[in-house]
Amino acid sequence: MLKIDAHHHLWKFDGKEYGWIDESMTVLRRDFFPSDLHKEMLDAGISASIAVQARQTVEETRWLLEMAEKNDFIRGVVGWVPLADPKVGGILDQFAPQRKLRGVRHVLQDEPDPNYMLRDDFNRGIRELAHHDLTYDILIFERHLPQTIRFVDQHPDQRFVIDHLAKPRVKSQAISPWREQMNQLAQRPNVYCKISGLATESEHKHWTEEQLWPYIETVLSAFGAKRVMFGSDWPVCLLAVSYLDWVNIATRAIAPLSATEQESFWAQTSIQAYKL
Repeated sequence: MLKIDAHHHLWKFDGKEYGWIDESMTVLRRDFFPSDLHKEMLDAGISASIAVQARQTVEETRWLLEMAEKNDFIRGVVGWVPLADPKVGGILDQFAPQRKLRGVRHVLQDEPDPNYMLRDDFNRGIRELAHHDLTYDILIFERHLPQTIRFVDQHPDQRFVIDHLAKPRVKSQAISPWREQMNQLAQRPNVYCKISGLATESEHKHWTEEQLWPYIETVLSAFGAKRVMFGSDWPVCLLAVSYLDWVNIATRAIAPLSATEQESFWAQTSIQAYKL
């Protein structure tokens, strides 16, 4: 069975460029290149991947595309472009020959304005994505879900992917209102969801697999296997779980699904969502 890791990062570490990787994240404060990732993938039976931006620069997007061109197993890139810039259309035109650019992401969770995604200039940028057949990855915290629903409703023809299950409050084992809001968001057929990043929302050294089940089960029930995909969030996942262990957790989580549904989860959903 083809298995795709639809969410991982790569970087040449620089403390200034990756300021979000603070001193408490020692395991992340080094380079992570495709060769490092490929070993983890092979050990876990993963065949292909999608690289996702980790800093908000066009330069990183270009570098990720270079890495993708040099490494066939990287099937696509979710990069960053300045969506609120009135010239973003021209920037996207420059990337048009780069067929491995399959999506764009902006780190909405870190914006001081919780309604940043509703700004007119940002939404003009989102509308440019359709001209280039690009998906948009939504990176938010649970508290942003109400405005995310309003945001998505402005773009019924745009493909969206929710990263990390919208980061529910796993540490406190809170399920509501996240569950109800995710069910509401799932009613939009143009929205997909990644099962990724969940362990790092827990107490990094003191979590159990059973604590994750309610969140995974909610997403599988709400979106269905045809709109849910696997993502490792490597190397960030290393704060809480190894690559192989996360693959094994996902494997156990989808064990009750049919063979066709499992194929969707491991590959077909990401192929559809990102037009790989």
